[in-house]
Amino acid sequence: MMKPMIRRALRACTFGSLYLLGLSVILVLPWRWVPPPTTAFILRERLASDGPVHYVWAPRSAISSDLAISAVAAEDQKFLEHSGFDWAAIRDAFDSNQVGGRIRGASTISQQVAKNLFLWPGQSWVRKGAEAYLTVWIELLWPKRRILEVYLNVAEFGPGVFGASAAAQHFLGKSQAKLTPHEAAVFAAVLPSPRRMSAQNPSEYVLRRASEIQAAVRGLGVPGYLRGF
Repeated sequence: MMKPMIRRALRACTFGSLYLLGLSVILVLPWRWVPPPTTAFILRERLASDGPVHYVWAPRSAISSDLAISAVAAEDQKFLEHSGFDWAAIRDAFDSNQVGGRIRGASTISQQVAKNLFLWPGQSWVRKGAEAYLTVWIELLWPKRRILEVYLNVAEFGPGVFGASAAAQHFLGKSQAKLTPHEAAVFAAVLPSPRRMSAQNPSEYVLRRASEIQAAVRGLGVPGYLRGF
């Protein structure tokens, strides 16, 4: 009696695992080539706010190289080296939280893409677990250049403003391809908290952070660091 039950349980687990794997591929793989028409964060904004939502997709060839390197310098300097997770930053964040401090930047660009595309804001273990799972699939199925391309197109740069193209037009009245290195660094500086910090009217903190980002960009060895993006 027990053997048939065990076989049925193993069969159910096998089919369930295969179904989950197939569903994951279907959910993640198309966006390797197709621009996402919307994201979970954009849908949330449309439902929660009466204000307009600005979202404009730009292909990689039209993305400001200054903004791309500034975002990496600001958010994820090991972007080209890791497989989705910066374990040293995660350990530092954990140690800091243990003593009541907080460290910004533990989430990689890949993790942020997973969150912005598919999930919701928050720090619950369920959300973080789903983010980690989707990050693994994004890293498996997309090249790094696509991850960065999607990130710069779906990241929120201000309330209801998603993607570098929409942000540059909305805040500066210009194409994001024409951002100066300083403007690109200011845009990258607001990424951690786009609802509290402004790229249009940057505070002293944002300007100081932008200067730090420009120094970090030089430390990465531009222009070769993102060669091929």
